[in-house]
Amino acid sequence: MTFSVLRTLQAVINAAIDDIERTYHERSPDLDYPSLDEPYYPAGHHTPGEDLAEALKAHPVVAAASKRIVAACGQLSTTVNKPYHGLSEDIQGGEYAECIRFLEAAHIVEILRDGGPAGMHVDEIFKSVMALRPTDTQRTSPLTSSKLSHILRLLATSHYLRELKPNVFANNRRSSFLDSGKPLSLLRDAPDQKYVDTDGVAAWINMAGDEVHKYCCCITDWAFPDLVPTRPIDVNYAGDSKPSTEGDKLMTKWVAPLNLAFNTPRKFFEFLELPHNARRLKRFGYAMNGTRQWEAPNGILQGFDWEDLPEGSVVVDVGGGIGTTAVVVADAHPHLRVVVEDRKQVIENAVTGWGPPYAHLFESGRLSFRARDFFGPFEPVVVPGGAQVASPAVFLLRIVIHNWQDEPAREILTQLRASAAPDTKLIITELLLPYACTDWNGGADGGQDGDGTTTAFPFVTRETGLLPNLGKANAFGYLIDIMMMGTFDTKVRTVDEMKTLALSAGWKFTEVRREPGSLWAYASAIPV
Repeated sequence: MTFSVLRTLQAVINAAIDDIERTYHERSPDLDYPSLDEPYYPAGHHTPGEDLAEALKAHPVVAAASKRIVAACGQLSTTVNKPYHGLSEDIQGGEYAECIRFLEAAHIVEILRDGGPAGMHVDEIFKSVMALRPTDTQRTSPLTSSKLSHILRLLATSHYLRELKPNVFANNRRSSFLDSGKPLSLLRDAPDQKYVDTDGVAAWINMAGDEVHKYCCCITDWAFPDLVPTRPIDVNYAGDSKPSTEGDKLMTKWVAPLNLAFNTPRKFFEFLELPHNARRLKRFGYAMNGTRQWEAPNGILQGFDWEDLPEGSVVVDVGGGIGTTAVVVADAHPHLRVVVEDRKQVIENAVTGWGPPYAHLFESGRLSFRARDFFGPFEPVVVPGGAQVASPAVFLLRIVIHNWQDEPAREILTQLRASAAPDTKLIITELLLPYACTDWNGGADGGQDGDGTTTAFPFVTRETGLLPNLGKANAFGYLIDIMMMGTFDTKVRTVDEMKTLALSAGWKFTEVRREPGSLWAYASAIPV
C-alpha cells in the first residue's frame, strides 16, 4: 500500500499549504509567503509587508502547518530516495556542519550582505575573507578562491546560498539569519564584538560547529573503547591532561565524548573556563541567547500565567546564564523581581552582554544576577530595599535539567524543594521528547494523563500517516538529545522521565504547555 501512503503524504502537504495561504490572505489579500531567494537580515530595514510576512511564520496555524509539510516531505523523500544515497548524505552530514561553520566564521554572510543582491564573484569574496583575518593567517592559510568556491557551492546546493551564475554567490533567506548586523570594519578590528547585541543565532551555529561537532564525532569511540585508535592524537583535538595507557592502547574511561575528544578530565563548564578557552566561554553566553529560537518568540510569556503573581513576587531563574529568558519576563511584567543565578564566570559578562536597550531593568532592580552553587542550600534573595525573600514565588529552570544525570538533577530540584513555600511554583522549560511510535499512552492528540497532569500534544492524528512526533520536522530536538550525551553523558528527557524525576524530588507536574507541533515545553509543578 505504499502508493496510498505517498498519496496521503501528498495530501498532508497540500492541506498544510492551504492553511498557510489562507492565514496569510486573511491578514492581507496580496500577502505572499517569504521567498527563499530573498534575504531577510535580522538587523536590516524591511517594509511593513516584509515584516508581516516574516512574523506570520510564527502564527500558530502557520507554524503547525509548516511542521506538517516538513514532516511529510521528509518521510516522502526518505521513502522514494535510494537508500544508499540517503545513508551517504546523512553519514557525511559532518561536512555540511563544517561548511556552515566556515560560512559563519569567515564572515561570508556579512561580506555578501554588503555585496548586494547582484552577488559577488568568488575571487572578490576570497579577498574580503582574507582581509578580515589576522596577518599571520593571511600569510599561512592554505585557502584559495578555488577551494572557497567548492565550499560555497555545496552550501548553495543545500539552499544556504545562491549561485547566481558560475562562481557568483549571494545570500538567501536561510543564510541571512546568520548576519550579525556588524560592519566589516568591526569584524576586522574587534571580532570579539561580533555577537554583542545580536539574537545569538550566529554564536550558536559557531559553537555547534566547533566543540559540539568535534566531540559528538567521538560518541562511537566513547561507547566502544575497543574501537578507539591506538594513538591518542587520532581522536584528541586538544588536551590538558595525559590519558593513562597500557602499551599503545588507551585505557582511560572517558566520562563523556567531550572528554575523549579534547583529552580532558574536566566537565564541560570547567573546560570552558580554562584560560585558552576564554573565547569559547564568552561565545557560549551569546549562544544561549540563540536558543530562544528553540521556542516560539517570547513563548515563555505564554508558558505560565505570570500576570497572576502578586506585586513584588520574586522569580529565580536557576542557571539562567546571561539572562536570556529572564530579560523577556522582567521586561513584560514590571510587577516582578527576577533574579538570575549561575556560575560566577558566566554572570560576570551578563549585564554588558545586553547593551543599552535593557539598562532600565538592571538600574531599577527588576532584574539582577547572583552567583550560586546549585547543589548547595538556597540562600534568601535580597530585593531592593533590603528585604530578604527565603521562598520565591517561582523557580524557573530553562534548559538546565538536561545538563545533568538523574542523581545530580534530583539534588538540584531537592534543594529548591527545601526552600519552597506551599504556593511556590516550579517551571521547567526545555525540550520534552515524545516517542517515535504510535502506540503510547496519551497518543499524539494530548488530553489528560492518568496522574491528572494536563498535557498539550497538538501534533498529528493517526490518519495523516506521519510519525506521532512529526519525524523530520522535530529531528532537531533529538539531535539536541545526542548533543547532551556528547557533552555531559546526559539526555533530553521524555515527558514521563521528567515527571518521574521531579516527583522523586518532591515536585508534582500539574501542566505541560506546548506550541502546536513543538517539542519545546513549559512544565509547571507544585510541592508535594
